[in-house]
Amino acid sequence: MVSDAIIADNLWKSFIETRGFFKRKKSIVEALRGVSFRVHRGEVYGLLGPNGAGKTTTIKILSTLLLPDKGKALILGHDVVEEAEKVRRVIGVSLSVERGFFWKLTGYENLRYFGLLHGLHGDVLEERINYLFKILGLEELGARDKFYEDFSLGMKARLSIARALLHDPPVLILDEPTLGLDPASSRHIRELLVKLSREEDKTVLITSHNMFEVEMICDRVGIINKGRIIAEGTVQELKKIVIGSVPVVFVFHLKRDKSFVESFFSEILGSIGFVVELSEDYYRVRVLVRRGEEDVIVHRVLEKLRSVGGRVKEVRIEEPSLEDVFIKLTSGSGGG
Repeated sequence: MVSDAIIADNLWKSFIETRGFFKRKKSIVEALRGVSFRVHRGEVYGLLGPNGAGKTTTIKILSTLLLPDKGKALILGHDVVEEAEKVRRVIGVSLSVERGFFWKLTGYENLRYFGLLHGLHGDVLEERINYLFKILGLEELGARDKFYEDFSLGMKARLSIARALLHDPPVLILDEPTLGLDPASSRHIRELLVKLSREEDKTVLITSHNMFEVEMICDRVGIINKGRIIAEGTVQELKKIVIGSVPVVFVFHLKRDKSFVESFFSEILGSIGFVVELSEDYYRVRVLVRRGEEDVIVHRVLEKLRSVGGRVKEVRIEEPSLEDVFIKLTSGSGGG
């Protein structure tokens, strides 16, 4: 039996990007620059990175939707280029929670259609649909008889995962499965993915830039940035990277846009890494500093914030997290 369900070996992929309207200029963008990692059978593996890091390009290659320029990828021992049909039979893929469904069909009718495409029929198909509606909570949400156009985003996400699971594949590949979802839907999907791994021995590869989510459910994590895997391991192994560092969190109100806040903190902190988040009308900025320097950084930031009209709500020091590993490894990349 193959011990590694997914193998990515030195994957490279470039695209030609065209810019400009009147004077169109073409340039080559290297989306992947030698990406290599392995996902063990039965584990949940998180591919973590900022937008544009290469996450989606990687899983499109693994899903047989893109051809690599160089390198090799295997799913359960099958080559994604030379044995694409065999790969498609053993993977379930969700690249977008909204794409590919028929808006004028009900949730049940959509799943039945895709089940038929997978070669499922009769009682086998009905049992599979009923099972998926139950484990994904779609039955209680009324998704069976509701038209897809009337689905909430959370219901669409659940139906997308149901479609990926229809033919009971041993490997799941999911791109940002909880992006934009409400907390209840996000939690349900996280719990389901762990259950599928633990109880049904499915291998799950998810991409995300939600570090909290990855830290909660993933057995191992690969951090990708600028087309390369820059770190890999369990969450605890990765946290060792930030030993000797302290995360400081600033929560404040400032009537300026996010780009101003990012440039503002870049000017104050220099090469020190940070992440900016906007929640309602408050900004949350997480800064990773060396132990013993936190008081100096706090004083400097508070002084500068007051000078531009910032109203500080909270300042706190936290335990290191996966997010701090990310900040340290991608420091200087524009706030993460």
